Amino acid sequence: MEDEHRLQINSEHDILTARQRGRELAADVGFSGSDLTIVATAISEIARNIVEYAGRGEIVFTLVRDGRSRGIVVVARDEGPGIPDVALAMQDGYSTGKSLGLGLPGARRLMDEFDVQSEAGRGTTVTMKKWIQSRSARVS
Repeated sequence: MEDEHRLQINSEHDILTARQRGRELAADVGFSGSDLTIVATAISEIARNIVEYAGRGEIVFTLVRDGRSRGIVVVARDEGPGIPDVALAMQDGYSTGKSLGLGLPGARRLMDEFDVQSEAGRGTTVTMKKWIQSRSARVS
């Protein structure tokens, strides 16, 4: 079963809205505690990139429930200038703006799966996934 939710990202206010909506949806699918903060933080970083570098875009949240696997998929799309060198952009400290350069690499560390597709002049799509870990997988 999948539930999809779309949110336009056009301003600083939308960053907060995306963070809150992502956190609510993650709770709906079963995330709790610090995992909710992790998901919200990754969403915030990606939404901020849309506002700062593209001006506008969209985030699509999909709740995934398939048997024993549950999670959230977050796809952020924009039609901005694109990322000329994705590998370089994924390095800590690299930024073409005034930031610390931790957004993309930070979001990648927070989520279980992470992919960036970008084409100069056509935009960027970031796909992130976070899965609920079973109780048996948490035991070390």
